[in-house]
Amino acid sequence: MASKTPRSDGMAETCANCGEETPHAVSVELKTESDKEENAEFSREPYRVSKCRVCGAKSSTRMNNA
Repeated sequence: MASKTPRSDGMAETCANCGEETPHAVSVELKTESDKEENAEFSREPYRVSKCRVCGAKSSTRMNNA
């Protein structure tokens, strides 16, 4: 018989706003960095977005430093 693994509420990370380790919702988003509409699809970069599930503070970090 297979056992069920308890579901996690997200990744635990240190929240700068709360000042302690709290559960966070983490995702990856593509953001357009160019202000120009021409060729904007070529200026998209991946960002790691983390949102605290306690206070709602959101932070994003560029993943590609090329």
